[in-house]
Amino acid sequence: MKVDIVTIFPRMVEAGLAEGVVGRARTGGLLDIAVHNLRDFTTDRHHVVDDVPFGGGPGMVMKPEPFFAALGAIRERRGTPDAVVLMSPAGARFTQAHARRLVGLKHLVVLCGRYEGIDERVREALVTEEISIGDYVLSGGEVPALVVVETVARLVPGVVGDDQSVAADSFTRGLLDYPHYTRPAEFEGRRVPDVLLSGHHEEIRKWRRDAALERTVARRPDLLADAALDAGEREWLSKRSKS
Repeated sequence: MKVDIVTIFPRMVEAGLAEGVVGRARTGGLLDIAVHNLRDFTTDRHHVVDDVPFGGGPGMVMKPEPFFAALGAIRERRGTPDAVVLMSPAGARFTQAHARRLVGLKHLVVLCGRYEGIDERVREALVTEEISIGDYVLSGGEVPALVVVETVARLVPGVVGDDQSVAADSFTRGLLDYPHYTRPAEFEGRRVPDVLLSGHHEEIRKWRRDAALERTVARRPDLLADAALDAGEREWLSKRSKS
């Protein structure tokens, strides 16, 4: 998969992409990620990317020219992207379903805004969709871009060594993950559930299923409306609602 990220803080983004599964996938050739400094696409000697807003008001607005130039260069050097995503608080809330759709693309461009936002003409002419990672205030789109790229990258075959681990992640089927334990079996008076030490694989599977459902009901019941539940899970929920 090919990803281009446009930002005024390329070192910040590169640092986040250098570690963990994304860093290993880049080194191994599974992900082709290029980070572009928006200031490289300015024409003035001070590399200015922002200006005062028409109509007045606080803060600065990111200029359209550098974004248009950056997208033009990306198309010329790296090919025409399948999607151009703007990280924006006005965008759709990012979910695992978004990630599954984006991983089906061959080439993705992500634009990182700053200041009060970007000139609306960038949205109108270049952006194919806007994505938000939540209802809170950040200084720019760099951290959200890293969130989106890592979430999508984990779904690229081979990026995560254990495909079963990806399949069991929280939100993959619309449920939170079950609790995890490792050695020692007892620590400061807290013991691992006996079923996990039993070696009985079917009982362990049922315990994990029930624990995931219980955790989802307790913490994120809103997820259940769209969860991909099997017959056993639906039966469990039906019994719980009657108890």
